[in-house]
Amino acid sequence: MFNINDIKKQPEGVVFEKKLSIEETVKARNPEVLALEDVIAKGKVSYDGGLYLLNYDLTYTISLPSSRSLETVKEKKSLFINEVFIEASQMEAKKDLVDEDLVLILEDAVIDLEESVIDNILLNIPLQILTEEEKQDQQLPSGQDWNLLSEEQYKKLQKEKQEKNSPFAALDGLFDEE
Repeated sequence: MFNINDIKKQPEGVVFEKKLSIEETVKARNPEVLALEDVIAKGKVSYDGGLYLLNYDLTYTISLPSSRSLETVKEKKSLFINEVFIEASQMEAKKDLVDEDLVLILEDAVIDLEESVIDNILLNIPLQILTEEEKQDQQLPSGQDWNLLSEEQYKKLQKEKQEKNSPFAALDGLFDEE
């Protein structure tokens, strides 16, 4: 946590490099997370014209279940995070930034790095998680009377169905020369 008064006192900003142990908190907020390791935030927090700027590189290794097989997939991630905060007392003065959701409002007199890291990890969990074998294999799972389609396959199937049901489909080939 960074106290906003300490940040204001240092014109060049506060530089940090922290290794965080937040696995249990992340798992509690998203039970799909199987493991979270090597969470490191390295950056700077500074004050500029009523705005508190939090910029840091975030690296971590996250384990999630595969979207297809539920096998554990371990991914190393690296993100650059840029967040802007204002004090609650400055909300009226910076109303345009607040209205456009360009700034976060500080409830207390501190910027919580751990909370920022947790939120950004959760926001960057991908919807589709595949093992290396699943990425290579284009065959999707299927079973008795069902099969899984990719979005492209589904669109192609819908287009074919639409063309087949066209009222002009019966006229197809009418003027072909024999």
